[in-house]
Amino acid sequence: MARIVICEFMDERAVAQLAARHDVLYDANLQKDGPRLLQEAANCDALIVRNLTQVRGELLAALAASGRCKLIGRLGVGLDNIDVPGCVAAGIAVIPATGANALSVAEYVITSTLVLLRGAFMCTPGVASGAWPRTAVSNGREMAGQTLGVIGFGSIGQLTAQKARALGMKVIAFDAMLHEGAQVFAQNGVFQVALDELIQKSDVVTLHVPLVDGTRGLFNAARIASMKPGAILINTSRGHIVDVAAVAAALWSGHLGGAAIDVFDVEPMPANAQLQDCPNLLLTPHISGLSFQSNERVSFMIAEKVLACLN
Repeated sequence: MARIVICEFMDERAVAQLAARHDVLYDANLQKDGPRLLQEAANCDALIVRNLTQVRGELLAALAASGRCKLIGRLGVGLDNIDVPGCVAAGIAVIPATGANALSVAEYVITSTLVLLRGAFMCTPGVASGAWPRTAVSNGREMAGQTLGVIGFGSIGQLTAQKARALGMKVIAFDAMLHEGAQVFAQNGVFQVALDELIQKSDVVTLHVPLVDGTRGLFNAARIASMKPGAILINTSRGHIVDVAAVAAALWSGHLGGAAIDVFDVEPMPANAQLQDCPNLLLTPHISGLSFQSNERVSFMIAEKVLACLN
């Protein structure tokens, strides 16, 4: 019987599935208690995390030193909180929940696009108080006929493109990891373009790339300035990819028509006066991949993969 430590939130039915076969410690707040987490990590065969636990430094050293830990289960897809090369060197497999939250992210992107293009869904307080801003919010844009630019054409980017096309959008895409003429673009009815062309032609740009050296600071002030006037930027990938201060400046100036930001350099994000009351800005606390259904899919996928690996 193996020892499994789960240090962040996991669907309790999936936890029970693991506990039926192995010795399980489940504490959704364990990642907040560094000393205890290190102690438990030194005696586990598998560790299951989300995005808050930093599997590097002291924690990775504790896992490696015991020689027991065989795998890290990641309840999500981003791996920037895990030192993957270090894990591999220590003989520890890293298993993400690839594809399990793609639908949740794709729906978030489509929803944000609809809300920001139309520009009419934030006037509830005014209407309820007796104002009638009909003229101000009657010039919104329809989604059909607009161009969506998808940067990063993995499973999430592809699903987002499919849903956008179903609503009448033209979709263009760029992925630095895919060769020119890769069949996946044509298979999804998407035009493959260069990065600069995508930025200049898109009415909406959505980011689906990992945080690596090549994407850090990808959307800085200069790149944001090269976007179409009135364009919308959506980031559900990771913080540090988009310069949020530059986004706010572009919104205040009117160059950008809207932005939805779900991920930040520091989470929770400290109070930021520049973002308060910023026009056409949607901020959410890193939840694009989280929904009732996606939490189920992610949890059960990782539970099954962990069981298969341990057996």
